[in-house]
Amino acid sequence: MFHRAVNSDILGAVRGMSNNIEKPGQFINSLSHQELVSRKYPRNEDLRGYYFRDTTAIIHSYPFRRLKNKTQVFFSPKNDHICTRIEHVMHVATISAAICRALGLDADLAWAISLGHDLGHTPFGHLGEQIIEKIRPGGRGFAHEIYSLRVVDHLIGYGRGLNLTYAVRDGIVNHCGEKFEQQARPDFRKKDLESIDRRDRYPSTWEGIVVRMSDKIAYLGRDLEDAIQLKLITKEMIPDRAAVTLGRSNSEIIDSLVRDLTTWSPEHGAIGFSEEAYKAIIELKEFNYREIYNNPLLSNYHEYFERILGTLYGYLDLIFHRHEFDIEGYKSENNMLAVRFGDYLMKMKNFYESVDRGFHNLVLDYVAGMTDDFAIDCITEIMIPMKFETQFDDLLLG
Repeated sequence: MFHRAVNSDILGAVRGMSNNIEKPGQFINSLSHQELVSRKYPRNEDLRGYYFRDTTAIIHSYPFRRLKNKTQVFFSPKNDHICTRIEHVMHVATISAAICRALGLDADLAWAISLGHDLGHTPFGHLGEQIIEKIRPGGRGFAHEIYSLRVVDHLIGYGRGLNLTYAVRDGIVNHCGEKFEQQARPDFRKKDLESIDRRDRYPSTWEGIVVRMSDKIAYLGRDLEDAIQLKLITKEMIPDRAAVTLGRSNSEIIDSLVRDLTTWSPEHGAIGFSEEAYKAIIELKEFNYREIYNNPLLSNYHEYFERILGTLYGYLDLIFHRHEFDIEGYKSENNMLAVRFGDYLMKMKNFYESVDRGFHNLVLDYVAGMTDDFAIDCITEIMIPMKFETQFDDLLLG
């Protein structure tokens, strides 16, 4: 039996595992320290160090705060115990940091990549990503990994970005959590990150690879746990190989996979899983897609989400071309969405003109940054503006 007893503390899962590393320092990054910590704009570093400073910058940003109201799997949850996007990134951060400690890697770097890796997620999770891709003009695709780099490089701070280190930016744009490879190694070339337009690249650091693997560890069991909590499935439905090898609960699955990865990786010079664990992962992934992600109880809402995001995109595109830079025009729309959008436009005007060379991404950026609840509230605003209910009050009371 592969599965072992569970320690609820994730760090407990790797206690003593550093003893497994027979070749200390074998996971060495080929790029120089100076290349990895370089920033687009020079800055004086402080006592936090390069990567922990990046972590604090991400935590204080608006897109990070909005993750608490963005879908992980189950949209706009009212149940406080159902995972949201912000909880997911914290799970990835704790798992990746624990693995890095066991393998002698930089936990601060893994932590920073983890917290920033999903900042480009749209409302309504991966479905929202597919909808944005459909409605985006020009037939251009949309990948949250690539978009996350745009968020940290440009959209945060009204065009200023966070000026993160190369290693963190590289880990964010190349994290691709949907590809389930058994093992991976870094692509040690220094890349032009902003030119990346596909999901087939690998990070330049071992820490980036650890985050890529930790992303899958984090959501496989947690999505299962949420589905059980909502009675979408039962524990008894979990496939036998996955249950015996990994366990039937989120904590058991994390414990098993972290132990397996930190044992297998030093022996093979790559970050990955044993054959037995990998087969169980694939079986569990296929089960999750069949019973959870493609469950009719979720897919029945897809049409509604498409209508919401499509309507918002169409309306904002319309009023931008109607009013352009006339802020009073946005106020005349008699809803707060238009006012907020006009304010965003004016604050970002210089960025779109000088960096983006036009406003072709303006509406997409605004809609993609919304939370689930905000998108739903905005639909209500433009369908039933608040003033509609109160505009005659003065006449009636006169």
